Amino acid sequence: MPKGQIRKALSGFYYVLDENGERYIQCRGRGVFRNRQISPLVGDYVDYEADNDLEGTITHVYERKNELVRPPISNVDQAILVFSAKQPDFHPMLLDRFLTAIESHDIQPIICITKMDLLEEGEKDKLAGYIADYEKIGYEVIPTFIGDPALQERLMPVLEGKISVLAGQSGVGKSTMLNTILPALELKTDSISKALNRGKHTTRHVELIEVNNGLLADTPGFSSFDFDTVEKEELSEYFPEFAARSNQCKFRECLHLNEPKCAIKAAVESKEIPEYRYKHYLKFLEEIMTRKPRYSND
Repeated sequence: MPKGQIRKALSGFYYVLDENGERYIQCRGRGVFRNRQISPLVGDYVDYEADNDLEGTITHVYERKNELVRPPISNVDQAILVFSAKQPDFHPMLLDRFLTAIESHDIQPIICITKMDLLEEGEKDKLAGYIADYEKIGYEVIPTFIGDPALQERLMPVLEGKISVLAGQSGVGKSTMLNTILPALELKTDSISKALNRGKHTTRHVELIEVNNGLLADTPGFSSFDFDTVEKEELSEYFPEFAARSNQCKFRECLHLNEPKCAIKAAVESKEIPEYRYKHYLKFLEEIMTRKPRYSND
């Protein structure tokens, strides 16, 4: 049974690149997929039956490392979180929301801060403090600006050999960044269309484009996250500086709220953990604890 990876999904068709990387097969999913609630996603590794050189049917979807709903994509290695320094202003709580949600999907976050050239002197110092905090936690931070000639050179090693998506605030220049990373994006998209003998589509879709031996989702990404699948006991696992200290708490399932001998609260008091990160944690924890319960269809 031939194998491949779904690189594009559009109008009920899945475009599977064969395992030799030589051709795209336009596939439908098996009829039984709907009954089994199997929805193939871009990024999935699959088995397919070829009807001819260009058409076939997906017969099996392999287990995923992870999956996202918006955009619908699976097996993502990393997310480049794009936030602006100004216009709109840098928003650490929104960034922490993105970081937490991304971490909960077992995806490596990379922080990219655009529009650095718009900052005034006093604002530069404040943002430099935030950057230092996130780098201390262990996150890679890439400061840049629209038209930055060094951006492509800086991002290419980050993208190498990984499946990446972009996410971030609206209006920060995600589409411009895509064009900076992929100046030949139209050419690559055309090549797939020509290989399938199909015209170009204006319909919004997700497509994985090859970049530096890796894959990048050709989509401006998503602009918000919720914590529907995160339990209150798990939340601190997605704050790396909390996770590194949580085994020092007196209680094993410490929520770092009012419990005695809490290593996290002690680290906040000693300024080892930034106070704003702890406040954001408390905000997210409250959100999780007060959400309405999910009901099963079973």
